[in-house]
Amino acid sequence: MFEEEEVGLNQQLAGKVALVTGASSGIGEMAARALAAAGAEVVVAARRADKLAVLASEIADSGGKVFVVAGDVSREADALRMVADSIEKFGRIDILVNSAGIIEAGGLESLSIDQWQRVIDINLMGTIYICKAALPQMKAQGEGDIINISSTAGRRAAGLMGAYSTSKFGLTGFTEGLRQEMGGYGVRVSIIEPGATETEVAEGISDPEMRDAMRHHVARAGVMQPSDIADAIMFIIGLPRRANVSQILIRPTDDTAPM
Repeated sequence: MFEEEEVGLNQQLAGKVALVTGASSGIGEMAARALAAAGAEVVVAARRADKLAVLASEIADSGGKVFVVAGDVSREADALRMVADSIEKFGRIDILVNSAGIIEAGGLESLSIDQWQRVIDINLMGTIYICKAALPQMKAQGEGDIINISSTAGRRAAGLMGAYSTSKFGLTGFTEGLRQEMGGYGVRVSIIEPGATETEVAEGISDPEMRDAMRHHVARAGVMQPSDIADAIMFIIGLPRRANVSQILIRPTDDTAPM
């Protein structure tokens, strides 16, 4: 696992620029820390500017190069600005980690259309907006890495997570299509599908009982840590350019449910 104190010492990504969405907590935060620790110049993006400021300060104090861009990826204008500001600041984008996402519990009858729309807008459309904005720069560079963070819910649908599963199944299709579209330009596209991981994801669930159930699910003994997913991201990036890991399904060892 990466160590924060290695920032400034491990320079495997020196000269590379990474944009990480959903960086205010959880997987996005740990991905940003890992990339900075490997020497990348990191742009951290999320809605919560206060959380980003704390993260950026800690990365900078450890010797890393970091830039904050606050915004909501579900708004196309914000997504375009995140990418444009990243390029203006550092001149390029080599690594894009799309980690912004929310969960809402419920099915077609129990959730409003507005709730369905919000989940799909953040989890799927936000990724599409960011990718579309970043691709011209990556194509001009002749290389890049796009890593989309999904979930086992993108393979295993559940009625109580209807909107979430729909958004993640859509993300799987989008990622594979983009991989085929961009491989000839030297741009690698990957998706990581984590199982239960200890994050703040439960806090966005509106139903109190389901929120408590999800809190328990991601805090029980044996769940993965965000740093485990960050390690998977670093593995993907670290392979020779000829190798594109298109999918990683990663689950807690004690998750023995069939897929």
